[in-house]
Amino acid sequence: MNCARRRVSESGRLSIPAEFRKAVGLEHGGDVVIELAGCEIRIRTIDEVVAQAQAIARRLTAGKPETMVDAFLAERRREAGGRITAVDMCPMRLLAK
Repeated sequence: MNCARRRVSESGRLSIPAEFRKAVGLEHGGDVVIELAGCEIRIRTIDEVVAQAQAIARRLTAGKPETMVDAFLAERRREAGGRITAVDMCPMRLLAK
């Protein structure tokens, strides 16, 4: 594991070494997820977080005839009386229920 000592400014800014940014595809900047895990601060790229979430979803749905999306769509169809529209699928509409 590579290691570097850096100072965090009073405003919370931190400079990540170019070698580290290049290693994770952030040489031109980009969005990251910052996690507090116990007493550790972890910085991960969005791509890494998405890849991990996808791997977990694949593991949880592997070998199952009905995926979470299929179950969700089937429930929405039942609620809509057999028909479903794009408006029915709007995430904000679902949150309002």
